[in-house]
Amino acid sequence: MSKKWLAVALKFLVSGFLIWFLTRGIDFSSAAQRVAEADPVLLLAAVLVILIQICVGGLRWRAVLVAMGASFPIANAVRLFWIGSFFSQALPSSVGGDPVRMYKAYKLGLSVREAVNGVLLERVVTVAALVLLVDSTQPWFMPQVDHPSTQFIMPAVILITLGAIGGIAVLLFLDRLPGSLMRWRLVRGLGNLGADGRSVFLSKGHLPLVMFWGVLTHINISLAVFLLALSLNLNVTLLDCLTLVPLVMLIMTIPISIGGWGVRETAMVALFGLIGVSNEGALVLSVLIGLVGMVTALPGGLIWLVSRDKGETLDHPSEDLPPITSPVEAEES
Repeated sequence: MSKKWLAVALKFLVSGFLIWFLTRGIDFSSAAQRVAEADPVLLLAAVLVILIQICVGGLRWRAVLVAMGASFPIANAVRLFWIGSFFSQALPSSVGGDPVRMYKAYKLGLSVREAVNGVLLERVVTVAALVLLVDSTQPWFMPQVDHPSTQFIMPAVILITLGAIGGIAVLLFLDRLPGSLMRWRLVRGLGNLGADGRSVFLSKGHLPLVMFWGVLTHINISLAVFLLALSLNLNVTLLDCLTLVPLVMLIMTIPISIGGWGVRETAMVALFGLIGVSNEGALVLSVLIGLVGMVTALPGGLIWLVSRDKGETLDHPSEDLPPITSPVEAEES
């Protein structure tokens, strides 16, 4: 068995084990009844919020590309983001849609550098916005929770924040690697990523908009979870969701399961249990989140089938990775 398939098999095992572990002792008839009695209006509202979220995701990605100096129409960004969302659900990885986005964006005229770095930096922005939202909500949330385990949350949040700041700092200086290493294609690629990263994170003109779409992403998802919780008659507030859902999503970035299944449920049960939500309620809520994500991503597959290679640039000139320059420096030269 190849290493790739071994990794996929291990992810299936992790997802299966976590779901089995969480469902022990769960009354499935009660859980099914809870779902059957869910408010359909609130369920539909949550689906609509996630559909809006797909548009927000496309705008976030485009804002990153614009900061890099790339030109990409809004319609193409939203369309490809939707297609990427479908493949993220269909493939055994939450980032499975990223290579598809890169390829399709390249076919639509972006350079290899713009297509690859745009998606990678959009992912970095997404995590940075997650950390920012968690840091902003913790001071209001923590005093309301009376649970022994909360003493570990704040140190963990501080550690994650410092890690995010350090990671971004390293990213921004990747083009400062020794010149002797630049003969390697991979090193040149990392250098270009660092230069493009500075165009995104050190630009007063672009960073506010990029982070706005990033933070709005997680507010939208938290709102959708809140609506689903209300539909299940769970006793949670919007502030609870704004604080806990980003933490769940941070945990889901650990690539040890299939599409986050199992990891998301474990995190939801543990974190929502801090505010008194039963294991059964949190588990049902998490499963609903996953199902809503799958339903809203399905049209992306249809868009992919209908629009495959239509209007796309089939031939690019032979490209090597360009010299390490930021878009701003390129304009000045």
